[in-house]
Amino acid sequence: MNLGIFGATGQVGVVMRAILEQRSFPIDQVRFFATARSAGKTLTFMGRDVVVEDSEIADFSGIDVALFSNGATASKVLAPKVAAAGAIVIDNSSAWRMNDQVPLVVPEVNSHALTNIPLGIVANPNCTTMVCMSPMKAIAMAYGLKRVVASTYQAVSGAGIAGVEELAGQIQRAGDAISKLTFDGSSVDLGDPKAFLEPIAGNVIPLAGSLVDDETNEEHKFRDESRKILELPELRVATTCVRVPVFTGHSIALNLELERPFEIEKLRQVIAEAPSVIIDNIPTPLKAAGIDPSIVGRIRRDESVENGLALFISGDNLRKGAALNTIQIAEALIEMGIVAR
Repeated sequence: MNLGIFGATGQVGVVMRAILEQRSFPIDQVRFFATARSAGKTLTFMGRDVVVEDSEIADFSGIDVALFSNGATASKVLAPKVAAAGAIVIDNSSAWRMNDQVPLVVPEVNSHALTNIPLGIVANPNCTTMVCMSPMKAIAMAYGLKRVVASTYQAVSGAGIAGVEELAGQIQRAGDAISKLTFDGSSVDLGDPKAFLEPIAGNVIPLAGSLVDDETNEEHKFRDESRKILELPELRVATTCVRVPVFTGHSIALNLELERPFEIEKLRQVIAEAPSVIIDNIPTPLKAAGIDPSIVGRIRRDESVENGLALFISGDNLRKGAALNTIQIAEALIEMGIVAR
């Protein structure tokens, strides 16, 4: 098994390397790739020193599986080249998700999609979508799913290292005002926001991502990717994506309209038995940070619609939301015999 990690020095790449070691992923040779700025660095992995290669000029031959976390722009250029050299590319960016010839996969939900990979590329879903897929699939299978209303609470790490640094810097500037509970957003100069449209410390920004039309690209991703993964192309989905001052962990408030009546206790059991799910009455991003499963709670009836259900989900956007699912796809490819161990 010869593995390549693209974007190996980035935020998700770091998590990928850690998870590969934790899960004892079967590797004979590993190669790390990054931009010219990081090329030449030496990283320690499974007790060996690995020199980072420049992805622009490297020879990709001999790679069996390539894990990509180097952004959509780079992926559009590099993924076809790496696939043409013989690798199966598992891409963590938005570049290939809605391509009809590229499977969009959460292994616990739709691993069967891996039986057809015509371009040699598999897409990893958006981190917010990912958090919801296992419980939503279980509910859809048991009761049918007619409509989804999702309100997201997305951590700043979803915007990369720049988002984390911006929140940390603004918290530091706020200083005494926060500790004295006098911070009102105007009494402290937080500096000009760069990663987000408004200051994020002590704030909530009801526009995560960038506007495409009346909605943001994050809202489009949740709708389009949910339909593709759940194999419900006509599913009605309304989403509002919100950025919150949390470092790690996305949360989603879901209001679902089901096709069939349900008993709430039986439905809770259906969710509890879904793979990669933990039930907790009060799911929070702090509880979800650093663990693999999504945490589901506040499960209750939504009496505003027929067969209505409300629930709240939190999950680690850097772990299951990005790095872990990418590796689980690679594991599924091995288990299914698509890639030789």
